[in-house]
Formats: sequence, C-alpha cells, structure tokens
Amino acid sequence: MQKNYATDIFKIISVIGLFLLPCRTYTQEPQIFTLRDFDLRGMVKSCLVIADYGKEEFEFNREGLLTKNLTRYNETDYNITYYKYLNGQLMEKRDEIYREGQFDKQTSIAHFYEVDTTDNKKVSEKIISYSGDVLGIYEYSYNEDGKLVEIIRSNNEGLDETNIEYSNYKGETTITYLLNGVILKSIRTSFKKNRKGIKNEIVLTKEFLDGIPNRAQEEIYDLENKLTSVKEFNYDKTKKSFVIIKAINYTYDTSGLLLKEVAKVEKSVNTKEYIYQFDGEEEGNWVKKIITPENLFTTRSITYYQDELIISEE
Repeated sequence: MQKNYATDIFKIISVIGLFLLPCRTYTQEPQIFTLRDFDLRGMVKSCLVIADYGKEEFEFNREGLLTKNLTRYNETDYNITYYKYLNGQLMEKRDEIYREGQFDKQTSIAHFYEVDTTDNKKVSEKIISYSGDVLGIYEYSYNEDGKLVEIIRSNNEGLDETNIEYSNYKGETTITYLLNGVILKSIRTSFKKNRKGIKNEIVLTKEFLDGIPNRAQEEIYDLENKLTSVKEFNYDKTKKSFVIIKAINYTYDTSGLLLKEVAKVEKSVNTKEYIYQFDGEEEGNWVKKIITPENLFTTRSITYYQDELIISEE
C-alpha cells in the first residue's frame, strides 16, 4: 500500500506556510516552529497578520516556540492549532476546526507524542480524531548520532515503513528515503564556490513516483544560510533527464530581509520587490510589507513580552 508519504504525513490544516520564510525541510519529523521561521526577532509574545484572505494569529512562549496558531477566514470560519512542549520537545499538537461558528469534531484531530531515550532516541506519534478514532500511529527511530533512520506508519489500512539512508562521497552528503523498499526521495548536499569565490551550499532534492523519477528541486544557500536561488525540474521520460521549468533568485538586505524575487518561467520573467515598514522597537520587526508591482500589502501587529521587575530583598 504505497502512498506519497511526503504529502500524506503531517498535513498542516492552517495556511501557516504562507508566512514562513523560504527554508529547507529534510525530514518528515514533527516540525517545531520558532520565531525565526516567521522572520520575528526579540521577545515576541504574539503576532497578528492581516492578509487578503483573512487574519492569522501566532502566539509564542518565552523560548520563542510557537504555541498557538489561529487562521480566521471570517467571523465564523476559523482553524486553531495548539502546540505543547516539554523541555523543548513537542509533546502535543491539536488542530481544531470551526465552521459557521460550530466546532467540527469530524475534521478536528490531535497528535500526541512520546519520547523514549532509553537506548537510541525513539519518538511515537498517535493521531486521534476528536470523535475518538485512531487515525494513525507513527514511530520515529534515530541512530546514535541523532539522525532519523526509520519511520513506521500504521493505520487501519496496514503498515508502511520508511527507511532513511545516509552516505558521503567526495564531500557530498546524500540522504535517501525508501518507502517499503522503493525509493521515494533523495537529498544531495554539496558545496561550490561562486564567481566571487564564496562557498555556497547546494541542495538537490529528487522525488520519485513508484520508484521512477518525477521531479526535482535545486536550492542554493549562502554563508548565512539564506536561500538565494531555487530551480524546479520535471522529469522528461523521452529525454530520460530532468528539464528545468522554473528558476527563482532571491536578494536580501544586510539584516536578512527579502528585498527582491526574480522568477523565470521559459521566456517570461516576473520580478517582485519588497518594501518594509518597522515598528520602531529595538529588535526592528517589520509591521507592513508591500510587494510591488502588484502593491500587495501584509500588515503585522506585534506584542512583546515585558521584562519582569525583580525586587531583591535586603
């Protein structure tokens, strides 16, 4: 019963991905979101984002971990995701769906995690619907170096086993995912100097469908781990090779904010430029982003944790 594990596991119900910075995702482990993922700095307590589709609210603990995400489409339709941690480890995630002002028990689900560090680390995840049905169980196994090496997924349809293999060759590192013995994905990481002599990190991800090459993506990161370019490929069965379909280049300012995005598809070129307004706080978070030439606006209202006054007793 082979399925596309990469799209089947951990579906994020909200549209949280719209506000995440361009980033790499190597594994399908339970993902922990932090302030950095949302381009937030300092002791941020909450952030309200207003976009064209509605509002997105994020809440963080003092360690900078995301604890709540609310996506509001209108006054009666919204999703809420809660995250609970123990010593920095995600222990519980709840996705609650509300439609027409009513809680939808059929589509709302909860994820519960248990961590076993007796030998090599193991994490188990149980996914349960709010109506009480067990939708799936995942077991994640790690090697002595802390790398994920096996994912076992079970539900009422049966069992799937994903093995993750690591190899090194001439300075290149490759991570290969095998679903029930059939290759699903490979991620090759290498380093190369650009024309200016600066070493960049190149990450080439190839995805397979039933063991056959399907599509690929090449990402290039600079020394500050900023994504500078992305190339997307489809596999041409006639040519028996990957053919580029899209290329995107990113430019940042000295503080790491995205300034320009240039996308090329065949002969067409689409350029976006980003303009920011800041909140004036010491950390310098932006509160308005304008994307030209479309003149699309995104605004943020940010609340910070206030330093507690400690009075010492004489």
